[in-house]
Amino acid sequence: MKILIYGVGGIGGYLGSKLLETDFDVSFVARGKRLIHLKKNGLEIRSSEGSKTFKPIKVSDSIPRKVNFDIVLSTVKLYDFEDFIRNIKKYDNSGSILLPFQNGISAEQRLIEEFGEERCYGAVAQISSYVDKDQSINHVGKLATFFVGRISQKSDVKLANFCNMSNEVGLDIRHKENIKEKIWEKFIFLSAYSGMTTLTQKTIGEIFDVSKLKEKFIQAMQETYELSKLFDVKFNQNPIEFWLEKIHIMP
Repeated sequence: MKILIYGVGGIGGYLGSKLLETDFDVSFVARGKRLIHLKKNGLEIRSSEGSKTFKPIKVSDSIPRKVNFDIVLSTVKLYDFEDFIRNIKKYDNSGSILLPFQNGISAEQRLIEEFGEERCYGAVAQISSYVDKDQSINHVGKLATFFVGRISQKSDVKLANFCNMSNEVGLDIRHKENIKEKIWEKFIFLSAYSGMTTLTQKTIGEIFDVSKLKEKFIQAMQETYELSKLFDVKFNQNPIEFWLEKIHIMP
């Protein structure tokens, strides 16, 4: 399989470090100082799983021409997603699976608008990783789980094979038919988390120590949960209860 990772930050760098250990043909798109560093030094990652350097790697400032990629992972920030769409449309991507790892729900909606729901996939990253000052990828903690699937909730043999082959090198990426559940599950938490921590300038632990603030946090999650019903999202478990259990055991 030919794989393209568009954006080599915390998520793209981590995914790339794992996929480079497979037999996949992996290419990257990066820009500016990041591109210069990757060309000169390769991809470096520090993690509790081990530190590695991959050098040289295939990296350029634009999508390689005349290459038919099987999987394209978009790992840029949401504010750069329109640029990704403009660039991917310049090439024949009719056979490519496009996996948008942006937070929120707008990336998948934009792909539906541009390519139709039958060609639209969703992707969710559960990981804490970032580009350090020395341009290496720093993976914090042990959590590194990813979910991918078609928005139409149909099975996909190529995507399932990609996940299975990635699992063999220790990349925990899971093919999920109801990917909208995972997208909205994360969105329900992040919408409350970003709003309440910004408003109060407190950590989530400090917020939950104050009953009124905890109540507002739960209300914020509930509002997004109600919104998900308009998009016909089905959950196996009440997402509010799911996150309250998770938050309770957070450090």
